[in-house]
Amino acid sequence: QVQLVESGGGLVQAGGSLRLSCAASGRTFRTYAMGWFRQAPGKEREFVAAIGSSSTTRYADSVKGRFTVSRDSATNMVYLQMNSLKPEDTAVYYCAADRFLYTSAAEYDYWGQGTQVTVSS
Repeated sequence: QVQLVESGGGLVQAGGSLRLSCAASGRTFRTYAMGWFRQAPGKEREFVAAIGSSSTTRYADSVKGRFTVSRDSATNMVYLQMNSLKPEDTAVYYCAADRFLYTSAAEYDYWGQGTQVTVSS
């Protein structure tokens, strides 16, 4: 069982940066792949980035070169550094965990409650 809690969301101007954090519970955290997803109003939840247990990473094309996912297995934390933010990045951002690295939300077993990110133009 894995429990996830996101933090770090907020309001930022276009071009600014935010770092999202995801605190994970459970002694097997280091064996899980971790994903970040987002959901804007009226839209489906979409893949943003993911990091495997060996730190392999995947990114959505829309965030490549702007976002960086990382993990610290010593502290059971996962991070999403978001730079050069755009208004279209506005969404609720969710942290997710699964045994394998997927880019589909349907594959992830565990989810956090989400944190709001709003980018003003």
